[in-house]
Amino acid sequence: MVAPAPTYDLMLMLDPKAEQATRTKIRSDVKAMIEQGGTIIGDHDYGTRKMSFEIDHEANAEYDLVQFHGPNSVLEQLQRTLRITDGVTRFRIIKLRAGVGDPPDLRQEAPAAAEVVAEVEVAAEAVEGAAIEEAVEEAVIEAVVEEAVAEEIVDEAIAEVATEEAVAEAQADDDTAPAA
Repeated sequence: MVAPAPTYDLMLMLDPKAEQATRTKIRSDVKAMIEQGGTIIGDHDYGTRKMSFEIDHEANAEYDLVQFHGPNSVLEQLQRTLRITDGVTRFRIIKLRAGVGDPPDLRQEAPAAAEVVAEVEVAAEAVEGAAIEEAVEEAVIEAVVEEAVAEEIVDEAIAEVATEEAVAEAQADDDTAPAA
């Protein structure tokens, strides 16, 4: 009895700074190599994602998962070609065990542009409102402090005038008092 052909996962990480035509050619070349000796089961484009660590000062890569059946000759050709292809950041071919389920759907739907704009506007209004409230609060505190300082200055001036008047009255009383 012939064993079923093994299933392989090819995780392909492409340089997002490479030209779109280059990335498209790499994808089509990979599929052509696999189809020469094997069969493609699934092709999943996961888009641009953040890598676990930077490679060549790049933090992101375009991820593609290609699932296929194929002989060792296909694996060897893929490894030889992908190792020297410009635009390929990393790749990994993994032989799957029997019974492994479908790959997860890692492609997140992008929210509608209107939703994003609305969320940004609400956030901006909240920040702006908080900034305005903070500025008003600071102005009120500053006005209260200035008023307190002004009141203190006025009180000191009144006290000084009252002291001067009291001294002047005392001197006037001394001048008018008969000498004994």
